[in-house]
Amino acid sequence: MLSISLLTTLLLSLTVSSTPIIVRNSLLRLPITKRINGNNLTTILEHDQARAQEFRRRSAAANLKSGDLNTRANVPIINQDLDFIVEVNIGSPPTPYQLLIDTGSSNTWVGAGRLYTETSSSVTTGQQVSVTYGPRSFVAGAEYIDTVSLGLGLTIEGQSIGVASMTEGFLGVDGILGLGPVGLTADTVIGPNPPRFVPTVTDNLYSQHSIESNLVSMSFSPLTSVDSSDGELTFGGTDASKYVGEIHYSNITSTSPASEYWGIDAQIKYGSTLIIQPFTAGIVDTRTILISLASDVFKAYQQVTGAVLDKYTRYLRLTQSQYENLQSLFFNINGVDFELTPNAQIWPRLYNSYIGGEPDKVYLMIEDLGTNSGEGLDFILGTNFLERYYSVFDTENRRVGFAQTARTFSQTN
Repeated sequence: MLSISLLTTLLLSLTVSSTPIIVRNSLLRLPITKRINGNNLTTILEHDQARAQEFRRRSAAANLKSGDLNTRANVPIINQDLDFIVEVNIGSPPTPYQLLIDTGSSNTWVGAGRLYTETSSSVTTGQQVSVTYGPRSFVAGAEYIDTVSLGLGLTIEGQSIGVASMTEGFLGVDGILGLGPVGLTADTVIGPNPPRFVPTVTDNLYSQHSIESNLVSMSFSPLTSVDSSDGELTFGGTDASKYVGEIHYSNITSTSPASEYWGIDAQIKYGSTLIIQPFTAGIVDTRTILISLASDVFKAYQQVTGAVLDKYTRYLRLTQSQYENLQSLFFNINGVDFELTPNAQIWPRLYNSYIGGEPDKVYLMIEDLGTNSGEGLDFILGTNFLERYYSVFDTENRRVGFAQTARTFSQTN
């Protein structure tokens, strides 16, 4: 048995750059690394809105087939300026890949940055993979079956992965770890005998008895520094050290298209009594950075806060006196209020220059979804919300859970 001192030394020797994997109490924990692409966050609004458009489009049509991709070859790329990534190993011997965490899609693929390395465990299926993530973001390539390792000997055998031959919108990362509902994989594999659905990484971990529950939970940290890396992704259960009190669950909404994703019903309130949106359907998405509100709700929020649209950043801007009078924004989910304090609604001033703003101004992290309410997807809770609340995505019970954390009411700005 390892001595306490030796075990402590081994644990301290693990660093963020080596992406340590921690397994405790039958749970698998992967560190989440937050990465900013340079000193520029100016395309986040455009990226989020394009992503929202794709969420709605998927409900009306199947994903683009590979033959359709040429129609997008000359479309300008929108790369996400702020990424949340984990390291995943594929193959035998394993090759590490830096993958975006995505609860809004379900395919796992590599090859955007580091090319796929075929090893003894690589098996081609002879079929193609094609997934669209937005008007200017897609992947196309071959389907392989391979071994996926999440560290410390825990592997997934026979995982379907996409090997990209063509990508757009994914500079600086190797691919995506898809953590959305399995239904989002429908029609993403193209060939003579394609499967209807492709089991996700979480599905296979559960079916191969590597985890006790078919769920994944997440803990993010607020944007308090440029190189913050203390987030955590947990497969198979929840980590009580990461949240405070009780996890409150809500069943997946029955309203389409939100029902196809990690969709929930919520009532949106400003202050203690003013309701700016009755119960409506929206989704939770790790690759949307801001909080998106339907256009009519966004305008109501702008009116009650007194914010103006800044012509340089395109974000809502408050004066200092307006900020001092700003009230909390609440999402009432299954009878429980989840509060975003005034501090949680604004860009950290540390990042004002990154979004093209002035250091002493106050900019809001609330954006216009681009369509009015009543279309079945009326809000998106992005990582700005998830940085304040612990989140659980429960496939087995078709529900989403949230809990307060030590950062829910912290004054970070």
